[in-house]
Amino acid sequence: MNRLLIAGTGSGCGKTTITMALLAALKARGLGVSSFKCGPDYIDPMFHREAIGIPSYNLDPFFSEDDQLRSLFAVHGGKDISVMEGVMGFYDGIGIEGRCSTYDVARATETPVVLVINAKGMSTSLGAMLAGFKGFKENSRIQGVIFNGVASGMLPMLSAIAEKQGIRAYGCFPRMEELSVGSRNLGLITAGEIEDIRRIIAELGKLAEENLDIDGLLQLAASAADITVPSYGSVAVRKQVRIGVAMDKAFCFRYQDNLDLLEAMGAELVPFSPMTDSALPDDIHALYLCGGYPELHMDALSGNQSMRTSIKTKILSGLPTFAECGGFMYLHDDIDGVPMCGVISGSSVRKNRLQRFGYVTLTTGKDGLFGPAGSRIRAHEFHYFDSSNNGVDCSSEKASNGTVYACCHVTDSLFAGYPHLYFPANPQFAENFIRKAADYAASL
Repeated sequence: MNRLLIAGTGSGCGKTTITMALLAALKARGLGVSSFKCGPDYIDPMFHREAIGIPSYNLDPFFSEDDQLRSLFAVHGGKDISVMEGVMGFYDGIGIEGRCSTYDVARATETPVVLVINAKGMSTSLGAMLAGFKGFKENSRIQGVIFNGVASGMLPMLSAIAEKQGIRAYGCFPRMEELSVGSRNLGLITAGEIEDIRRIIAELGKLAEENLDIDGLLQLAASAADITVPSYGSVAVRKQVRIGVAMDKAFCFRYQDNLDLLEAMGAELVPFSPMTDSALPDDIHALYLCGGYPELHMDALSGNQSMRTSIKTKILSGLPTFAECGGFMYLHDDIDGVPMCGVISGSSVRKNRLQRFGYVTLTTGKDGLFGPAGSRIRAHEFHYFDSSNNGVDCSSEKASNGTVYACCHVTDSLFAGYPHLYFPANPQFAENFIRKAADYAASL
């Protein structure tokens, strides 16, 4: 299980670009590669997938205990090498203690770490930074460094600085503005929005071959210690059902593990586009409206009257439906005044700052689609929009400060709200979803 983790000193240091470049270079060498993203992010795994051609998975220590992290890694690990990309700074997490950080993923999976530093305008001070990161917590596993934003001519000097701290330099990566990925206040531009993404990734792979010690990184990955991988649970229910899953530019934020778990329970996932298809797929027994950027495609979504009517009619007739974040917004009467499905009475409105951002634990206040009252699952929120009707059927407790607030709409056939759920954190939610879909199929 050869593996390494590309971590950063903080957000914006270049770890995503370098991870993409490394994945592309490894893939170009013909290696069997898998990739992972630490934390709850959906966008970076899209870029990973573009680079290696297969799904990328999340490793999140808030959603999963150590045993499950190791099990998920083992299930999805690559034949030749697995590359994990960190989130934020290496030690950044929940609260001042930094709980559930990239460091915790490295610790749980016993993975060697390569730190990415934006080294522009720095020299000897890099030694202090490296010493601090390496020694801040016990057994940091930081064994390497990549210097971002500087020319390769700087490598001999910077390597010497790193070596004094017991850290090996694996290259300098130049700043290439024409290959950078844009951003917006909601986060990165998604891979699907970049027309020449394949060319960009190929160019990044060439830069990695030219500027990084790929052979050295492969040796580091091969030095990773063997880990004990526990068997983590088993599928408790299998029903042959068809679940319609929204998949297009407006709805693209979902955890691959959610889809995999539903398939393991017997579901056939039927992709459709609320933007371009005229109606829901035939003979589906449940509906999954995931998150995304519906606010960027409001004309197409609102203009597709037949799809909006199809969705509203089916949901009101009892079709089991899970709608999270962007999917929840789509079910409102309108988004910023633009008509949508009209299942949720109220408006989804843009705000000038993040709303209820961070990790939460949801507790259902009534029996419903995912189980009895009192059912709990860990989740994550990240949205600039808010609703005039967020719902009151769940309580949500923030992991960072313990604040509790009401949210979500829950009925026997509907679970809708802003939080993104991670089904492996409580597989019973997925099991009950499948059972409800099977009951619906039997009623037809």
